[in-house]
Amino acid sequence: MRNRLAVLTCAVAAAATTAVTALTQVSASAATRPVAAPRIAAHFDLSHGQTPENIALEPDGTAVVTFAAGRQVAAVGPRGDTRILATLPAPADGGVHTPKLGFALTAGVVRAHDGTLYFLYASGTPDLTGLWRLRPGGTPHRIAALPADGLPNGLALDEHHDRLYMADSALGKIYTVPTTGGTPTTWSAAPELASTGFLGVNGLKIHQGALWATNLDRGTMLRLPFGPGSRPGPVQIKATGLAGIDDFAFTGRGDEILAALDGPNKVVRIHPDGTSTTVLTSADGLQNPTSVAVRRNVAYIPSAAYATAADPNLMLAPVAGPRGSAGHTLHDHR
Repeated sequence: MRNRLAVLTCAVAAAATTAVTALTQVSASAATRPVAAPRIAAHFDLSHGQTPENIALEPDGTAVVTFAAGRQVAAVGPRGDTRILATLPAPADGGVHTPKLGFALTAGVVRAHDGTLYFLYASGTPDLTGLWRLRPGGTPHRIAALPADGLPNGLALDEHHDRLYMADSALGKIYTVPTTGGTPTTWSAAPELASTGFLGVNGLKIHQGALWATNLDRGTMLRLPFGPGSRPGPVQIKATGLAGIDDFAFTGRGDEILAALDGPNKVVRIHPDGTSTTVLTSADGLQNPTSVAVRRNVAYIPSAAYATAADPNLMLAPVAGPRGSAGHTLHDHR
């Protein structure tokens, strides 16, 4: 399995090295000490490909994660127990033609209110790459095919309109498809979504009348407003200088965001004015964080250990409440 991860490990490490100069511009308040109260809720087995890439939360606090290199979807209970929900079939060629990475991987995952899980699988083959669905107690099956030369990554669910949005990090596009499945259509191929050599558009979230997206190579946070007929409006660049940005979550305080910076091994708070401050680092136990979910003032942060190759894990950290309220435990490092 370590051999299968070698390509991704080198790529992430190279991206982190290239990003050093840009990272000095992320914030004048770089991290100098651990934040209060983060804890590792679960450790995963790197030798079995348990590299958590994305996360969705159940009502009871169970975290559903995708294990990228394991081709699996798993549930991590509140006590840290891990249960495999699904293992996707391996491509006949072993995944060596998966764009950018050279191994098949599961990526974005979202959960509908009825417990149905939707997730993305990139295999480099036309028979498996695409959007998959897993209903409670059922078995996974593909409901929408995506281009085999693409790398489906981030995923967002709009339950109000019964639609899903899928980021293709290799082709620089966002697709959409009904939750019932079918043939996806390209929702946006704006130039701001394209990569500069490795991975472009990555994480996706729907928030306040827009689809928000990150671009890993460009280090940007983007906002694509929904226009008439749910078509995309002009891309708005909301934050820059976020080298290595992966997926993210809104904290519940307006447009404030917590974002995972994979190669740099950080979680940052992106303020509504576009500035950012570091709130978690490797000193807290991060191992290449890949995504963030927030519920009830707690941030859930999976770390895939792609480059560190040490301890893939799931971290929990309290999130500050509204300004002036008690319980501010996830502090900006100043």
